[in-house]
Amino acid sequence: MNVVVIGAGAVGQLTASYLAEAAMHVTLAVRRREQASQLNIEHLTRLNIDGTTTAHQVIATTELATLPQQDLIVVAVKYGQLQNLYGQIAALPSEVPLLFMQNGLAHFDEALRLPQQNIAFCSVAFGAQVINDTTVQHRGVGTCKIAVARGHNSVFKKLSQMENPLFPVEFVQNPEQMLFEKAVFNCIINPLTAILLMKNGELLTNKHAFILMQTIYQELTQAFVNLQYTIPFSAVTALCEKTAANTSSMLADRKLGKKSEIDTIVGPILQKALTNGHILPTLRTLYNQMLAIEESGER
Repeated sequence: MNVVVIGAGAVGQLTASYLAEAAMHVTLAVRRREQASQLNIEHLTRLNIDGTTTAHQVIATTELATLPQQDLIVVAVKYGQLQNLYGQIAALPSEVPLLFMQNGLAHFDEALRLPQQNIAFCSVAFGAQVINDTTVQHRGVGTCKIAVARGHNSVFKKLSQMENPLFPVEFVQNPEQMLFEKAVFNCIINPLTAILLMKNGELLTNKHAFILMQTIYQELTQAFVNLQYTIPFSAVTALCEKTAANTSSMLADRKLGKKSEIDTIVGPILQKALTNGHILPTLRTLYNQMLAIEESGER
């Protein structure tokens, strides 16, 4: 397969490295020419969980429009960058399948307005961290869930043939529900880690952080009646244990002084709950705290 991965953040670099390892022809679309040149010279390096290092050759480019037609386009930028990309993606051939790898729900309806015939969404649970322009660290194994929202799943199904236990792929039926469930996990974990400056595992070992996490979960289960069955609290604590040493994306953004995804992850959940008549006071407080931190420029 010829695959383009748009975005060279942690998710994009890690995904591109595993696609290349599966003998796919991978092009990594980046924003900066300097990064493209460096990737083309030095290749894409992955620091593996077992301490080994793997390097894969990819083609890096800043010119998405000039690429030959691809078998699949993976969109791995953060939500805030999507607005500048939709026009370029819409101009691509309508038969090229698109796979979106963003957190939250904000992009779901937007992506489905594109003219492409085959569109799927992805929810990732792996841990990854950018080390530099050509190196990504794989920090935790997690399932890459894919759900097709429109069209055929034949191209997307080829990703499951990778059969790599370090990059497991699972197909689910309902893309909106999949994104909602991932957003719930992120709402419970990410704002707390970012505001309290804690790694994921500390939410379990710090008793006051743990109480806050329980409180957010209780508010969510009151607003969404079936949530306690689809996402038991034990699944939340298990994720914290599995990713104990991880720095959440929201905390990483705060440390770098970058705008986080609080609006696109937590905002839609708050709005959905409000539609059901629930304010979610604890989560709403964390939401406003995070926005205040970003406005002040505090790290």
